[in-house]
Amino acid sequence: MIDPRFPLASWFLIVSGTGFLAVYALPLLLVPLRWARWFRWESASTPTDLTVYFGRCLGAVAVAVTWVALAAAPDPEHHLIVFDLITVACALQTLIHVDGAVRGIQPWTETLEIGLYALLCGAAVAIRVLLPT
Repeated sequence: MIDPRFPLASWFLIVSGTGFLAVYALPLLLVPLRWARWFRWESASTPTDLTVYFGRCLGAVAVAVTWVALAAAPDPEHHLIVFDLITVACALQTLIHVDGAVRGIQPWTETLEIGLYALLCGAAVAIRVLLPT
């Protein structure tokens, strides 16, 4: 459901939450090594139990965050903390991906995500500012 008073906030949570759930969260939770190969990680061809474990743990956290974002979509005004969570998560992901790009330790697909995470971070901040406190 879209909040008629704050449709931009509702749509942001629904679109970003659904997209992130489909492309990142569920694949990491369910098939982390396949996800890694999709994103061109070479180490996915030599997996370890720890690799699978960390991938699935990250996927579980990502599913939880997207679940909360989707649950907040019908009433974003009363779930401002979700926008703060998205802002912090995306800012940290941006920094992590910049570090990986500078050090040359990630595939080009991960470097492209710098723009995605920065854009989501900026959008979350901008929408959060528009909502009443």
